[in-house]
Amino acid sequence: MRIARNLTLAITLLVSVWFVGFGQSYPDRDAGVVYAAGEVTLQGTGATFPAPLYQKWFTEYNKLHPDVQINYQALGSGAGIKQFQQGLVDFGASDAAMTDEEMAAVKDGTVLLPMTAGSVVLAYNLPGGPSEIKLSRDAYSGIFLGKISSWNDPAIAKSNAGATLPDTKITVVTRSDGSGTTFVFTSHLSAISDAWKNGPGTGKSVSFPVGVAGKGNPGVTALIKQTPGAIGYVEYGYAKQIAMPFATLENKSGKYVKADLESGKAALASVALPADLRAWIPDPTGANSYPIVSYTWLLCYKKYKDPKVAQTLKSIVQYGLNQGQAFSVDLGYIPLPSGVVSAVSKAADGIS
Repeated sequence: MRIARNLTLAITLLVSVWFVGFGQSYPDRDAGVVYAAGEVTLQGTGATFPAPLYQKWFTEYNKLHPDVQINYQALGSGAGIKQFQQGLVDFGASDAAMTDEEMAAVKDGTVLLPMTAGSVVLAYNLPGGPSEIKLSRDAYSGIFLGKISSWNDPAIAKSNAGATLPDTKITVVTRSDGSGTTFVFTSHLSAISDAWKNGPGTGKSVSFPVGVAGKGNPGVTALIKQTPGAIGYVEYGYAKQIAMPFATLENKSGKYVKADLESGKAALASVALPADLRAWIPDPTGANSYPIVSYTWLLCYKKYKDPKVAQTLKSIVQYGLNQGQAFSVDLGYIPLPSGVVSAVSKAADGIS
């Protein structure tokens, strides 16, 4: 238990340093702009899914523009949308694009900008298990429905012929906070399983039939690492950075595909980005597509009270769409296709 507590504490401290960014938090988005020797400080809150990439962007942007500092608190997509709606931040972030109803509550208007994309993987901790595990659509939906409770269940063994699977109890790990990652994952489960669609359903927060819950992608990752037999859904970059094993999943065409850059690109290519920039990819087509992929959105106001804030945010967006994409692959994200970059850049012009 001491090792588990120390691991959780270490990851919590790392995340606190990693995500909070520069300076202090500001309780009001208009008060969050500081004019001291021309300096501007922006406050943002939201998704943990893109947080490592966003923090990299904000750090590198600050090196080029020392007069601009960006605080980003990775509190989850639900918190990002809520604080954005309340006008408590200069921008929000969510892995679930805001609905028309959610945007109607924003008095200064909303500009949704898909800034990057990534995969959701099923990371696991199985001592004594094979080096690689394949999960069919029936198997992983069954696990999260609580119908499959041990790692040597026939539904898992069927797609892992020749592998020795231990009789270890499965512990499902989910999110405790309002989460865009949860929305992405449950959207996929609803697309492939009628039992899930008519049961827990889709949402940023759902009532999972089984399991324990952690806060944010880091919290889920920590629980998986300290719990033998655990499996949970996390952003690919988190699993990649700390070398966590994750399952190879069956896609819509019946092919087993590992999450990586190419399978993520194939999934994005299967869906055209619409005019409102809200593209849903619950179950991508294509033999080489990884089955759980999503864009993630920056939430900006259409109108800011001070033009300096608007211009600074637009500059940051352009940096992320261009120079910032170069950091995507190393951190486990999918660089945006050129057509998407052009569409998002044009949409960002609507910020004033």
